[in-house]
Amino acid sequence: MRICIVLFWLLFAQLSFGQQLHAWVYFADKPNVSTSLANPSTILTQRALVRKARHNIVIDQRDVPLNQSYVNQVKNSIGITYKAQSKWFNCVHVIGSQLDVEALESLAFVDRVEFADPLLNPRVEGSWDKYAELNTQNQNYGSARNQIEMIDLDQLHNAGFKGDNVFIAVTDSGFPGIPNNAGFSHLINNGRILGGRDFVERDNSYYGDNIHGTRVLSVMAGLESFQFQGTAPDASYYLFRTEESAQETPAELAYWVAAAERADSLGVDVINVSLGYLGFDNPAENLTYQDMDGMTSFISRGANVAFEKGMVVVTSAGNSGRSTVHPYIAAPADALGSLCIGSVDASMQRSVFSSVGPTFDGRIAPDIVAQGTATALIDENGSVTTGNGTSFSAPLISGAIACLMQAFPDLTPLQIYDLVRQSASQAATPDNQIGYGVPDFGQILTTLSNENELIDNMSIYVRDGIINLSSSNEDQEFQIFALSGQLVHSGCSVKNQIDATVLKSGIYLLRLRSEGTIIKIAISI
Repeated sequence: MRICIVLFWLLFAQLSFGQQLHAWVYFADKPNVSTSLANPSTILTQRALVRKARHNIVIDQRDVPLNQSYVNQVKNSIGITYKAQSKWFNCVHVIGSQLDVEALESLAFVDRVEFADPLLNPRVEGSWDKYAELNTQNQNYGSARNQIEMIDLDQLHNAGFKGDNVFIAVTDSGFPGIPNNAGFSHLINNGRILGGRDFVERDNSYYGDNIHGTRVLSVMAGLESFQFQGTAPDASYYLFRTEESAQETPAELAYWVAAAERADSLGVDVINVSLGYLGFDNPAENLTYQDMDGMTSFISRGANVAFEKGMVVVTSAGNSGRSTVHPYIAAPADALGSLCIGSVDASMQRSVFSSVGPTFDGRIAPDIVAQGTATALIDENGSVTTGNGTSFSAPLISGAIACLMQAFPDLTPLQIYDLVRQSASQAATPDNQIGYGVPDFGQILTTLSNENELIDNMSIYVRDGIINLSSSNEDQEFQIFALSGQLVHSGCSVKNQIDATVLKSGIYLLRLRSEGTIIKIAISI
C-alpha cells in the first residue's frame, strides 16, 4: 500500500509539472523611460496625444514599450511558448510546464511569475484599495427602429450626430465578409475601416472566419437603405481579433489587453467588448465569482487601465442569467473602468439570459441595458436578421456613446458613464437585474445643451487638493464620487473653494449644483 501511495504522488507530480500551463511573466523594469516620456510622439500617435491632452490624461511609464531584449530572451527559453505581451503591465503571456515557467524567475530582469491557476501562485497577504435647436430629419432605421428609439438615440441622429470623427475599436473573434458586404460598403468607400490586427495569430489578417464580430460591428456600423441603420454609421473602426473561438484559455485575456494597448496608442475613443470570460478548458485556471471584484482578473485590470488612459470601455454583461451556478456577470464586465451592458427585450423587460449582479465587491451590475433579445443586425452575407445576447446590446450603447462624443467631444469617460446611468429609466432605484435601466440619450443631449452656457462661464481647477471655482455664487452644494460610483465627499463650497485634501490621489466626478442646474465634471486630485 505504501509503495502504491508513493507511486501515486510521483505520478501526480509528473503530471502537474509536465502539463502546459498559462502564466504571466512580469519584468522588473523598462529601458529609456525618461527618454520616451520626454518624446511622447515616439510612442503614441498624434491623435492619441490630442485625446490625452483634452482629458488631462497623464502619459506615464505604462505607455512605454517593453524591453524587446527581455521579450526575446523569454521567447527563446526552453519549453516556453510566447502568446502575447502587455506594455501596461510590463509582462508577457506564455505557456509552458510549471518547471519551465518557474525557471524564468532566475532571469535577472524577471520580477515575478504569475500562473493562471491561482493554486500555483504564492499566497500574498494584503488588500486592494478599491477607491481611488434640432435639424429634424427622418431616419430610415428599418428593422433597427425599436432598438434605436428605445434609447432615444434618434434625437442625436436627427441633430446630425452619427459618430463622425470618433474611433471605435471592436474586439471580437473575427470579421468575415465585411469587404464584400453591402451593409458595410459605406465604411469601405469612405475609409472608415481604419485597420486592425489578429492578436491570436499575431498578423494583420484580422477578418478571420468567425462571424460573431461581423454581426457585432453591424449593430454599430451597418447601413442598408430603408432596411437597417446602426447606432454609429459615421464612426471609424479598428477591428481587433482577440478571441480564439476553437478553445478557451487565459491567453485570450492577454490578447485583449494587447489590443486595448494598441487602441490607446492609436487614439481610439471607445472599445466595444462583446466578450466575457469565466471558465477555461483547464478548470484549474477558471475565474470565480470572487474574482469578479473589478480588479483581479488580468483582463479587468486591463480594462481599468484603458479607462484611466481616456477610453470608454463598453462590455457585455454575459448570457449566464439562467444559470443556477453562476448567473453573474463575467470579466471584464466587472471592471471598475467599464460600462457593463445587460439585455432587455423589445418591450424593455429583462432578457432571461442576461447576466446579473452584484459584483463580488457589491457594486450594481449591469450598469444599464439595451435591446439584446431579437436585436436587428446585418449578417456576414449582407442579410438583415436578428440575434440574441448581450453581445448585441453592448454595441448599441458603444455606437450611441460615439454619437454623444461627436456632439460633446470634451466629455471624459467618467462623465459619460455618469450621464448614461443618470439618464436611465430607473436611475433612482437601480437593481442587479437591469441596473439603472434603459438610458435616454435624447435626455442627455437636452441636459448638456442647457448646461453648456453655465460650464462655459465657470472655470474649475485643482491645486494641492483644493478645488477652486470661479463663480458668482460662492456657496454651492457639491458631491464627489469615486470611479466605483461611491459618494466619497459632499458638502458646500466655501468662498468658491472645496477642500478635497481628505481624498486620495485619483480621478473623481464632481457634481456641482449651480444656479439651479447640476454640473458634472471629472477632476483629478
